[in-house]
Amino acid sequence: MSIRRAIVLAAGRGERMRPLTLTTPKPLLQVHGTPLIVHHLRRLAAAGVEDVAVNVSWLKEHFAPALGDGAAFGLRIRYFDEGPEPLDVGGGILNALDFFGDEPFAVVNGDVYSDFALPPPAPADGMLGHLVLVPNPTQHPRGDFGLECAELRLSGAHRYTYSGLATLHPRLFAGLAPGVRPLKPLLDRALTAGRLSAEVYRGIWNDVGTPERLAALNARIGA
Repeated sequence: MSIRRAIVLAAGRGERMRPLTLTTPKPLLQVHGTPLIVHHLRRLAAAGVEDVAVNVSWLKEHFAPALGDGAAFGLRIRYFDEGPEPLDVGGGILNALDFFGDEPFAVVNGDVYSDFALPPPAPADGMLGHLVLVPNPTQHPRGDFGLECAELRLSGAHRYTYSGLATLHPRLFAGLAPGVRPLKPLLDRALTAGRLSAEVYRGIWNDVGTPERLAALNARIGA
C-alpha cells in the first residue's frame, strides 16, 4: 500500500534549542540553508505523498508564511492549531486524526534530519504501525525498544532509539479522548499486542535538539 498522507510534527516549544527558538520554531531552523521541515516536505512529495498535516502551537504564526499551502512543494498542507499549549505527540496526531481517514499515514518529527527514504513502509495487514529505529545517540544511550531477530520488544540486550519516523494506522488511536497525550504508551500497547513492527536504519540521522547539535550538523553537511 502506498502512503498518500503524512503528518509533520511541528508544535513543540524547542526549549533545549533556546535562544534560537525564542523567535523561530525549531522545524523552521535551517540545515544547509533550508528549514528542517522543508527537507521533509520535499522528500515526502518526491515519494508520492499528496497531503500533509502540520500541527502547530509555539510560534505558529511563522509556518503559513514560510510554507504556504504546500503548492510550492507539490503538496497540499493543512495546519492543525493545538492552541497555546502543545498536545504532545500522541495528542497532536489524535487532534488531526480525521485528516487521515482509514488509511495508514507517515509520521515525521519536524526536528530530526535524516536521509532515510520517506515515507516509511506501510504497516503489514493487521498491524497498527511500523517504526524506524536508529542506533542509540549519545544523548539517549538506553534507547526506547529492544529488537531481537527482527522482533520488536519492550526490552532486550539490543536496544535502539525511535527515530521519529514511522507509519501508523488510525486504529492505533481508536476510542481515545482528545487532549494531551504522549505517543510512547500507545506504541507500547500495540507492541504488547503483537501489532507493531520496526526496522533499524544506520544511515544519516540527527536529533537536532540543541544549538550545538544544529551547528555540528551544519558543519558536517557543509563539509
